[in-house]
Amino acid sequence: MDFSLFTQEVSKIKKLELPGVESHYKMAPMERLEALRKLNTEGAAPRKAGVMALFYPKEDMQTHLLLILRNTYPGVHSNQVGFPGGKHEESDKDLLHTALRETEEEVGVPATQVTVIRKLSELYIPPSNFEVHPYIGLYHEARPFKVDQTEVAALVEVSLNEFMDDSIVRNKIMTTSYASSIAVPAFILNGYTVWGATAMMLSEIKELFKQSL
Repeated sequence: MDFSLFTQEVSKIKKLELPGVESHYKMAPMERLEALRKLNTEGAAPRKAGVMALFYPKEDMQTHLLLILRNTYPGVHSNQVGFPGGKHEESDKDLLHTALRETEEEVGVPATQVTVIRKLSELYIPPSNFEVHPYIGLYHEARPFKVDQTEVAALVEVSLNEFMDDSIVRNKIMTTSYASSIAVPAFILNGYTVWGATAMMLSEIKELFKQSL
């Protein structure tokens, strides 16, 4: 979809009710749902994070979504595909500020050049004890990204047309933090398997877009 048309149509999602957990659960394996049902989060005091689903035009003015492949590090989200973003710092005035700051640090997009469309449903991630707050933003004057190579191994630039194609959703046999060799629903994007929390948040975005684009 042409980015100028996308910017007009995407504003419709501001008035839509968020699909929330119903859309999240479409991309969660049964084992994770069972683990969530048994989870007692009382007293967990999750850490907070803000992430940005950034949409922008490429040279042909077609709309793309930016994801990143994180570097390998000691942690449960090592070498996974996700949104730009990260942990809330005390100096951040709110979680939107966190998402914008981290996006600028990781991929070089100035916070002042991002038009935020709306906040999405927060999502709790048990393995890392993070409560993630995602936002949808537009980067109108897209310029070459400046990657922080200490955190980002690769950019994953996904066309909107590919993202909206239902055939990219597959079941993959994977080993996760809560089960071994289980069928996990995932998006196959640019050859990368995108699963877990990122897939659950993408599912909500896709549900909103299906109602508005």
